[in-house]
Amino acid sequence: MTEPGAGVPRVLCRLDEIEDGEGRGFTLGEGIDATDLLVVRQGKKVYGYVNSCPHAGTPLDWVPDRFLNADGSRLMCHTHGALFRIEDGFCTAGPCAGDSLTPVAVAVDPGGRVVLTGPAEAG
Repeated sequence: MTEPGAGVPRVLCRLDEIEDGEGRGFTLGEGIDATDLLVVRQGKKVYGYVNSCPHAGTPLDWVPDRFLNADGSRLMCHTHGALFRIEDGFCTAGPCAGDSLTPVAVAVDPGGRVVLTGPAEAG
């Protein structure tokens, strides 16, 4: 059975609500069905991932919406220091080197809104 609204992009926020070079977390669903996501903005592009480190399953941010390393060049798991490329979620350093974050299909629509364009499920 198809969910009501399936195929319709879900609005997460407006692009201007995420500072360029920063990220923002979102929780979709409730209880055991909840999925935590993160979206990082680079200019007019956005990249989305499930907010769960492949090493231990912990959220990347220990302070809400703090997903990047000090110079803003990589996503960082603040639990064990793993570093991930923003553009594809590939882990370049840390205990899960060679693994990747679970991608989530996000885009900026013509109205300047960040939308979820595909399913958001924890791997």
